[in-house]
Amino acid sequence: MNTEDKKMIKKDKITFGTAGWRGIISDDFTFKNLRAASQAISGYLLSTEDEPKVVVGYDTRFLSEEFSKAASEVLAGNGIKVIYSESDVPTPVISHYIIENALSGGINITASHNPPEYSGIKFSPSWGGPALPEATREIEKRALAVQEKPETLKRMDFDEAVSRGLIEIKNISASYIKVLKKTIDIESIEKSISIAFDCMYGTARNYIPEIIGKARLKIINGRRDVLFGGNSPEPAEKLLSGLKKTVKDEGYDIGLACDGDGDRFGVIDSDGTFISPNQVLGLALHHLYKKGFRGVAVRSVMTSSFIDGVAEKYSVDVIQTPVGFKYIGDVFVKRDMIVGGEESGGLTIGGHLPEKDGILACLLMAELRASSGKTLKDILDELQKETGTYVTVRKNYRLKPDEMEKLRGNLKKTPPDSFGSVKVDEVLTLDGYKFILGEKNSWLGLRFSGTEPVVRLYAESTTREKADGIIQNAEKRFKLKA
Repeated sequence: MNTEDKKMIKKDKITFGTAGWRGIISDDFTFKNLRAASQAISGYLLSTEDEPKVVVGYDTRFLSEEFSKAASEVLAGNGIKVIYSESDVPTPVISHYIIENALSGGINITASHNPPEYSGIKFSPSWGGPALPEATREIEKRALAVQEKPETLKRMDFDEAVSRGLIEIKNISASYIKVLKKTIDIESIEKSISIAFDCMYGTARNYIPEIIGKARLKIINGRRDVLFGGNSPEPAEKLLSGLKKTVKDEGYDIGLACDGDGDRFGVIDSDGTFISPNQVLGLALHHLYKKGFRGVAVRSVMTSSFIDGVAEKYSVDVIQTPVGFKYIGDVFVKRDMIVGGEESGGLTIGGHLPEKDGILACLLMAELRASSGKTLKDILDELQKETGTYVTVRKNYRLKPDEMEKLRGNLKKTPPDSFGSVKVDEVLTLDGYKFILGEKNSWLGLRFSGTEPVVRLYAESTTREKADGIIQNAEKRFKLKA
């Protein structure tokens, strides 16, 4: 192999992050590389089962159907039976279908909340959650081997595979919708409250109207647009200004949103206030406990301690995990869980799925709003009178690779014992560094991105001023500039 070929393979290396492999369409996310990844997944499945069976879906992005067909052709070429979704689907629907039908796994062609120029592939094994690192490392290794020896790739034309029965095209969403209608008090929602829902041009657009169609419901951005209106399909506060305006101006009780593949959520209260994912997790634990759910609460290490405060109120144990919903999903299959989630907008509940589900989260907040007769802000205020207040700030910093390594070395050698006048009581190294501070409800987190030269700082305290102060002291201590 010549030097140029080696450079090309290195550039196009398929790497799975916290939720799959993503890349820019036609740059690194190409049909060639997707087929290599699909061959790797095929090899992995064939090494673990005699007759694997896989569900394949796709989101609303550019070329998603074509990419999903390409992946299916490789699976079929390896003799793997494929259930192919007849339409675009949310990631939680894939997870549900795997578990309900005892499949070997599932693939969704999606880049989730990333910008429009991205696509990606999420692989879920037989337990329905995101693949754990031991699985993705094996898939990455196999993908590189295929890139180095492309003649090992197997492929069968999509139509031929359909005619041979290796690919079966089906509606895979009906059972998922049925389960949500049993899990959530739909009648209370439809009778009691009004809702504005921002589909963000994504896969959830075909689900919320189907589930709560009898409610006073306004759908925003409910068509497919591969450019997502010129933004990322991410239900972050800065991208929900249209939803805020609709809720306030037209008098809706709640505003809800899902990201491109329906696994993340956004929530707006009746006065236009953004209810952060950190706050939603605490609200969800409060609501579910009152509904009779029992078990542990689970959160990633950089997620707010608000859920811990609510857990203490109900004598519920909290488990911390590394960042990445796969770790929360892993707890889901091993322990009784009330709720699990992370600050980036992922949530699931006990008995549902080991995968984040933005559609479920939205319906859960609508159910809380309907059953309580109170705004979410009022419920938050009531809870925080008992738990104390929690204000969280997060900032990203782009560093050069050598600066990243220097910071890693300094942290390992001499971790700080204070930030400004605030002492460090404890240091956790579950995923990055989390400094538990000597002020009430206060901590600082530092985490290195696994896929790009970025350092993230997280800070929490009882006021925004204090949280900002912690960040500013950390910037000085670590010499970081946003």
